[in-house]
Amino acid sequence: MQRIDGKQLAQAIKEELAEQVRQRTQAGHRPPHLAAVLVGDDPPSQVYVRNKVRSCEQVGFQSTLLRKDAGISQEELMGIVRQLNEDDGVDGFIVQLPLPAHLNEEEITLAIDPRKDVDGFHPVNVGRMAQGLPAYLSATPAGILEMIRRYQIPTSGKEVVVVGRSNIVGTPISILLSRKADPGNATVTLCHSRTADLAAHTRRADIVVAATGRPGFITGEMVKEGVVIIDVGINRVEDASRKKGYRLVGDVDFEGVAPKASYITPVPGGVGPMTVVSLLLNTMKANTGAIYPK
Repeated sequence: MQRIDGKQLAQAIKEELAEQVRQRTQAGHRPPHLAAVLVGDDPPSQVYVRNKVRSCEQVGFQSTLLRKDAGISQEELMGIVRQLNEDDGVDGFIVQLPLPAHLNEEEITLAIDPRKDVDGFHPVNVGRMAQGLPAYLSATPAGILEMIRRYQIPTSGKEVVVVGRSNIVGTPISILLSRKADPGNATVTLCHSRTADLAAHTRRADIVVAATGRPGFITGEMVKEGVVIIDVGINRVEDASRKKGYRLVGDVDFEGVAPKASYITPVPGGVGPMTVVSLLLNTMKANTGAIYPK
């Protein structure tokens, strides 16, 4: 069994990005610029955005953080999105989700210029992704692909079972792994809460992508020998022995599944670190015009 070390891989990619930035700035280009809009004081969102800003600094990107009170109006937030769309000095930006309940997330997402949608949530980028056209991929699926690619895990002709059908992870990774590409060319089954006899599907899978949001949901009895496990879940469970009173676990019962796995992502330290790196990669692509030529 080999652990897929997302933390180490993310650091290697950051070093590559830092070198690309150095070379481009020496050639007279400005560094990539990522902006983030953070509304309210949701703790996980604050941590995630802080990690993004710190990662930008590590690789030589310019970053701008726009903090707004939770009571901001839809009109004011839409105005900020329009300003960022029109700012030629900003390559890409994100509006951190979730937003307070009184704000319309869908309207905000649709208002973002697809050329600056480095989160990969705009329907234009989702549609381009589904058709195999160049697009900004949402961060977690992009991170999963990069892990599979760099660890040289074969996907062509393999049986892949994705558990979870969210628009952020499950649905896009199921499309990406079934495309005529590398990684890709897999036979993909997308399972969800209404799937009958889930274990019958997961037991025949060569690769399982678990994205359910349910701690320890995939157990050792549900997988076969040699399976590759990509655990997307990050769940807090109470643990009185820990200083914080909790520990982080994935959607996979690591202790029960690891002995059967050929490769497995740990939680924490697996898919998570790749998410921020994928956002940086998208921002670099925005800066260079790799997806939408300038």
